[in-house]
Amino acid sequence: MIIQVFIIFTIMMSKKCKYALKALTRLAKNFNKGHLQTADIAKLENIPKKFLEQILLELKHARMVGSKQGSGGGYFLIKNPKEISVADVYRLFDGAIALLPCVSINFYERCEDCTDEKSCAMQREFIKIREGARKMMSKVTIHSFIKESDNQ
Repeated sequence: MIIQVFIIFTIMMSKKCKYALKALTRLAKNFNKGHLQTADIAKLENIPKKFLEQILLELKHARMVGSKQGSGGGYFLIKNPKEISVADVYRLFDGAIALLPCVSINFYERCEDCTDEKSCAMQREFIKIREGARKMMSKVTIHSFIKESDNQ
């Protein structure tokens, strides 16, 4: 319980990441039904259009979304919404889930002030926090957002 509360107050998501999740959720609601134009996503999700264009390009480079030019074109999900986790999107836009560089899986860096990582209490405890956050964020997918909104 304490770890969960700590995670909530320490891991802050950027607006870019939040908007990416909103855009992916909108695209997931339209999964296998065609394409959505940037202007429509921006309006429906209250995201600045220019900012959304940058976000969608990053999602395209990460192979989460695809796009089609011309009439009837727009953006669409490449992956199934059940295969895109919050952890995937967070790492793409905000980097490491870990709060300390020495406990990061993908962005590890040794702490300058640490003399012995094997006996470091900070590292031991922050690994637990990282794992709690990582597991939780990996379980929640874009599909989870659709499922929840359908029940309301």
